[in-house]
Amino acid sequence: MFKRFIINPPVFFGAVAVIGIFLALGIVFPDRAGEVFGAVQATILNSFGWLYLLAVGIFLVTVLLLCLGRYGRLKLGPDESTPDFKFVSWIAMLFAAGMGIGLMFYAVGEPMTHFMAPPTAEPRSIAAMREAMAVTFFHWGIHAWAIYAVVGLSLAYFGYRYNLPLTIRSGLYPLLKERINGPIGHAVDIFAIVGTIFGIATSLGIGVSQINAGLNYLLGIPIGLEVQLPLIAVIIALATISVVTGLDKGVRILSETNLIVAILLMIFVLLVGPTAQLFRDFVQNLGLYLDSLVLRTFNIYAYQPTPWIDAWTLFYWAWWISWSPFVGMFIARISRGRTVREFVTAVLFIPAGFTFFWMTVFGNTAIFVDTGAAAGALGAAIADDVSVGLFNFFQYLPFSGLTSTLAVLLVGIFFITSADSGSLVVDSIAAGGETQTTTGQRIFWCVIEGLVAASLLLAGGLGALQSATVASALPFTFVMLALVWSLVIGMRADLAQQQAHAGRQHVPTANPATGLTWQRRLALILHAPTASEVGAFIATQVHPALDQVARELSSRGRATHVLEEDGGALALRSPAEGVRDFVYGVSPSAQPVATFSPLVTDKPDYRYEARTYFSSGGRGYDIMGLSRDQIITDVLVQFERYLLLVQSPATQLVHGAPEHELDPPSQ
Repeated sequence: MFKRFIINPPVFFGAVAVIGIFLALGIVFPDRAGEVFGAVQATILNSFGWLYLLAVGIFLVTVLLLCLGRYGRLKLGPDESTPDFKFVSWIAMLFAAGMGIGLMFYAVGEPMTHFMAPPTAEPRSIAAMREAMAVTFFHWGIHAWAIYAVVGLSLAYFGYRYNLPLTIRSGLYPLLKERINGPIGHAVDIFAIVGTIFGIATSLGIGVSQINAGLNYLLGIPIGLEVQLPLIAVIIALATISVVTGLDKGVRILSETNLIVAILLMIFVLLVGPTAQLFRDFVQNLGLYLDSLVLRTFNIYAYQPTPWIDAWTLFYWAWWISWSPFVGMFIARISRGRTVREFVTAVLFIPAGFTFFWMTVFGNTAIFVDTGAAAGALGAAIADDVSVGLFNFFQYLPFSGLTSTLAVLLVGIFFITSADSGSLVVDSIAAGGETQTTTGQRIFWCVIEGLVAASLLLAGGLGALQSATVASALPFTFVMLALVWSLVIGMRADLAQQQAHAGRQHVPTANPATGLTWQRRLALILHAPTASEVGAFIATQVHPALDQVARELSSRGRATHVLEEDGGALALRSPAEGVRDFVYGVSPSAQPVATFSPLVTDKPDYRYEARTYFSSGGRGYDIMGLSRDQIITDVLVQFERYLLLVQSPATQLVHGAPEHELDPPSQ
């Protein structure tokens, strides 16, 4: 008996159609496809390369201003919410999010490539060494995480504070209002899916190239498509088995072990390499990075045109943008209840700090080896094929066979978990924000990821992967700029309401426990309601109570309706002219653990509540167990509070627009 597919048809079929066109081009015309992809990349970078650079600068400046300014104290969730995870656990998951295939592939390859061919310095000079590490830090530093922070912040803010689905379109509600459920919203989610698929495909293509290089070093297996395509098929099959058999917990344990092994590998290189010099290099690299941060942020080499900027910085920015729904979804899922300041500070600096040290250990050690024992041989091998860099590097260290074997296993496991969890993210967006979809849907997206990676390798190898990434990221860049604008509008409205409320301390606040006997309260504490119990409570207690209030308000000349919304939610809505509508909603709330980690793929556990939500997205709480009369009392308390607040001019102005434009939509 097959479970019915859960999809948003315009988004699902629209994304499949766009991806299908790319697949057809790569599979039917592999020889011509490489030329077409290359021409598209050149056109986009010539015409819009400046946009990628400027947009990422805007993302970084915006998230820093949101963090440091008055918006930093706003919460990703209701005003009274608390974080779902302890601080140390949350930091550990952010740390894990920063580890993946890219760091394995480029840890040696990128610093050595820039050392051999820097953008401005003399190759293989001391200046080239400095520039190589400064550029590597720039590409893997806070700019990349600012891109992820924009998407993650938007998803978390509007998802948890405004009770909207965890899809990209929800972040545009202050701009589009109800139109997020129309063609524009569909297009936004299609762009997100297409960009994510090509971002993941790029990582998978890079990963399989490195696995192939490792097998060549260890076993003499030739490097080429005849090996790489079967490798993609095998690893996608393993990811599919994880989906079908429910081996998520095993994959999660394996992934966490993978992270530990990666860190141990870094420590090994640190200890057998020039340890004291590496710590000095790390401090120097930080200084070089900070010294050139502003110039590199906006340096597109306008007066000294060079293909280097296209091949490296602009490709990276496009890659991070296309990858951002994936990482952004994960960091949003684990950050409910955090303040904006906590979120931005942790997301920008913790993963980047680890990445800086990783790149120093591998990159500076590689340069040390190349200028010493290798006598330039390591650099020459990397210039010929960057995918072999890590394994050639290990030849100059002790236990090279063991470390190379571990590196192949690390990349393989990162490959599997990226495909598995990536399919879940794409599936959730295609299903309109639903996380509990069918196994068949996740399998479908797993297979699509593999097909895209394989077809792009056929069409031109890593160059085709880069071209597709650059092209798919362009429309999503405009979406992200809109997300930035939308975040500022939404946060300004919420902060204005908080300030208005602070000036009216006499406004009564709701106390959901009022009227409950102590025995009933103890029973609620000891018993965690199930989803069906919460649904029954909303149907038998909340619905009649809201109906009664709506009839009374309507009879007194204020038209009010009770609306059934998606997911079993119920909302009493009383429209108003020129100000925010009055909304008292109750929704079955399931607070999940992290689901979309590149490393953690365990199925989420949930705790269920009958949680209130309002037009401001703040002050939600669980009312499970209240009687009808107590619910009516709570509605009246909130209505009185609303009437006092909307009289304040500060709460009515958002860029000159009435604040009711920011209400959560009727889904």
